[in-house]
Amino acid sequence: MDDARSRLVAAAIGVFAEAGYDGASVQQVVTRAGLTKGSFYYYFPSKEELLFEIYGSVLAAQLSALEAILARGLAPEATLRAVVADVVASTADNITAAAVFSRESNRLDQAHWQTLREHWRRYLDLVRGVIRAGQASGDFSAAASPETVSWMIFGVTTSMPTWYRADGPKTPAEIADEMCAVVFTGLTRGSAAPG
Repeated sequence: MDDARSRLVAAAIGVFAEAGYDGASVQQVVTRAGLTKGSFYYYFPSKEELLFEIYGSVLAAQLSALEAILARGLAPEATLRAVVADVVASTADNITAAAVFSRESNRLDQAHWQTLREHWRRYLDLVRGVIRAGQASGDFSAAASPETVSWMIFGVTTSMPTWYRADGPKTPAEIADEMCAVVFTGLTRGSAAPG
């Protein structure tokens, strides 16, 4: 992302967080970014497109990081630990953007929402594939389905905007370690799935 575009996105995150999507104006965004409306419309045809970019870029980076983790060919447990560490850290690094998106995502039209859903579905499917492969190889217990395990992980990370604070008592790495302790207690020590 070039400098002007990234400045607009960063400014919009701050303005949307403070004023809300409806209360924010393009002028407020460009003033904070130190740019002009012409610059804004060069990159974004609308305020909605900017809202889409705010979370779309975070999700795209997370998907790229996930694909890089999978390409390392690690064992299932090491892979899943790396995934949890990355998604916790990247959510923490983008906590204001995540909070804005969580609050304002209903402003997106169907086409934008569908694009995000497709990317999120790919992310989920890849993570579930790791869990499924670990269960098939015997590295993980089959006590819980890949779907349930993934929702345990992402239920925590998607709720982070409501409770995570950068100056809080735990670092993202510590949070990820605690999540893994819970997840792997079930995946490595659980009994067979009930019949």
